[in-house]
Amino acid sequence: MKKIVLVLMIFSFLVSCKNESEKDQNTVAETAKDSLAPVSDEMMETAVIYEANIRQYSPEGTFDAFTKDIPQLKELGVKVIWLMPMYPISMKNRKATGGRNVEDIEDLEERKKYLGSYYAISDYRAVNPEHGNMEDFDELVQTAHDNGMYVILDWVANHTGWDHQWLEDHKDWYTQNEKGEVVDPINDETGESWGWTDVADLNFDNQELRKAMIEDMLFWVREHDVDGFRADAAHSVPTDFWETAAEAIKAEKPVFMLAEAQDPKDLFHNAFDMGYNWEGHHIMNSIAKGEKSAKDWDEYMQKIDTTFQEDDFLMNFVTNHDENSWAGTVRERMGDASEAMLALSYTIPGMPLIYSGQEYDMDKRLLFFEKDTIPKTKGKVYPLLEKLGELKNTNPALNGGKNAASYIDIKTSAEENILAFKREKDGEVLYYVANMTAAPVSFTAEMEGDFSDYMSGSELSISKDQEMQFEPWAYKILINK
Repeated sequence: MKKIVLVLMIFSFLVSCKNESEKDQNTVAETAKDSLAPVSDEMMETAVIYEANIRQYSPEGTFDAFTKDIPQLKELGVKVIWLMPMYPISMKNRKATGGRNVEDIEDLEERKKYLGSYYAISDYRAVNPEHGNMEDFDELVQTAHDNGMYVILDWVANHTGWDHQWLEDHKDWYTQNEKGEVVDPINDETGESWGWTDVADLNFDNQELRKAMIEDMLFWVREHDVDGFRADAAHSVPTDFWETAAEAIKAEKPVFMLAEAQDPKDLFHNAFDMGYNWEGHHIMNSIAKGEKSAKDWDEYMQKIDTTFQEDDFLMNFVTNHDENSWAGTVRERMGDASEAMLALSYTIPGMPLIYSGQEYDMDKRLLFFEKDTIPKTKGKVYPLLEKLGELKNTNPALNGGKNAASYIDIKTSAEENILAFKREKDGEVLYYVANMTAAPVSFTAEMEGDFSDYMSGSELSISKDQEMQFEPWAYKILINK
């Protein structure tokens, strides 16, 4: 009898130890998971977003190689990391450089160098083995959280690659022609293909597709603790799908939602927090080329002030993966205006973007379908981004989210050439003044007082009707003393 009692006591002790161990492990897991405050409107006001191209970020092209650099991103004021698609890529109809298909290349060794488009996804719930495994991915997310940064995934809802299992199991989830053949995405205005022949167009009239898509998004939030999504070609998918998806995801935890779109405006009512400032970006390019003026920028800011809701905001950028690979480098598009435009992207309402390599003065177009590598030598842009990032993170006058600082146009005697505006919030006042031309300009501006020149660290006094002269593309960020 005593032996039975002793055995029961030992068993009870072991069970108790096991339960305590599991409790301790769960506590550690919860502590790790809760190491970052939930996504909030306050975070969005001061955030800088970083677009991470894992394939091209390092010679290895791995999650691990990027993860070790995450702490360094704090130097640039980064609070949100957007990962370009890191899912497996379809082999069928895979694209190669020069508009070719990999299948058309006879040399098998030549084929191997073409890795395909990040946006031709074969499985929404897996990671591309070229980047590592799921544990490597989880370590990236946890490292970001430990360093006070949120991670959002590029979500490609409009289409899948041709190897996706859905094509075998659910052909009715795809857009089909009159012959019942699945088609690649079609331009609704012309009725012709966009030329994205490496992907199959999804049909969002199918309610079962919608449910499956939302479940795949929830997988990353529930199982891997991601903090939101950047929706590729968001305007190509019905707004009511995004609204349903956002509601389901936010029931799990607060998330940050970015739409690759500036229209339709109702995308930003319930589905997305932020959109792309595409039109503003193109105006920047045009000003740099001498095709548009500072006055055109003023008119654009007046337009968006009346067409967007008060709590809508946009992502500002001088480059991203599309612009870099297809339209040209910052230097190619903006030339000597590059720095003034970068400073502008930080000082207007919204959230500024840094694209992989931009911080290292990257002046090459990254290959899109092949392995490439960004430079890793700090030059002129890195310290500039450090300084701008600190200002964005700390000065309420640059709040740019749903409760943004005010934006007031400052009149000058050279409205076509000089861009000047004032930002103000919580008693903090900041001015941006820039010569938006390739020639020196003398002008007066409706501003006066004692200022700190933020970029140079010098002090500056401006009296009423004082004439100022700015060299080509010169700019100043002035803070009221």
